[in-house]
Amino acid sequence: MSGDPIPLKTVHRAFEIIEILWEQTSATTSDLAEQLDVPESTIYDYLQTLQSIGYITRTRGEHHLSYKPLTIGGRVKYRSRLFRVAQSELQQVVAETGEVADINVEDHGQAVILHYERGDQALDLGMYPGMRTPLHTHASGKAILAHLSENRVDEIIDRHGLVSMTDQTITNINSLKDELEEIREEGYAVDWDEQVSGMGIVAAPILVNDDILGAVGIIAPSDRVRDESYQSQLQQRIREASSSISINYQYSQ
Repeated sequence: MSGDPIPLKTVHRAFEIIEILWEQTSATTSDLAEQLDVPESTIYDYLQTLQSIGYITRTRGEHHLSYKPLTIGGRVKYRSRLFRVAQSELQQVVAETGEVADINVEDHGQAVILHYERGDQALDLGMYPGMRTPLHTHASGKAILAHLSENRVDEIIDRHGLVSMTDQTITNINSLKDELEEIREEGYAVDWDEQVSGMGIVAAPILVNDDILGAVGIIAPSDRVRDESYQSQLQQRIREASSSISINYQYSQ
């Protein structure tokens, strides 16, 4: 066999329903039938099945996701060796800086927040573990991209494109690759206003034997990140955090 496997339509449809409920919070049977362009009777069967195995609940005629996906996601996170070795380091970074510190990993060509900690002067960004963002739109994602193979970077760009999140987002492939080269040389990445206006990030890759595991970042208001003296402090601290996490990862069980 060659090429991508053909997805089972029933499984694909079930997850389409789950994703709609995640995006919209709730929906009626008729809402789902209209959005997916299938008969209500078919949607009803899917909903009954998903409810019977605990993935959705029904209240006053509307369907919602249950807490079961949270249970699964939480278990995936706490089983992660990277999370276990990084958590205490993030807490130390936050205690010293008062900002937000997080760990991003790459999954299916996107950046995913594995864990984050908030300090006493941190931005309230509505972040949550599992949140997905385009890799090219912030420093943490670009720190990861910089240490993937060129073929893998091209695959990600072909699949997801270079969408613009703000007017500062890099959307030119040559400009992006030039910046990735600079990140490899400098050992860290910096951005402001590229993913969210008013937000800046200083990030460093987490490397073990030249393999990229993820990136650790400090998130602060753009004005603070643009200040050269403060940015220099954050650069030094995030590189120390990256080294510490890498060493602890290699020698932890």
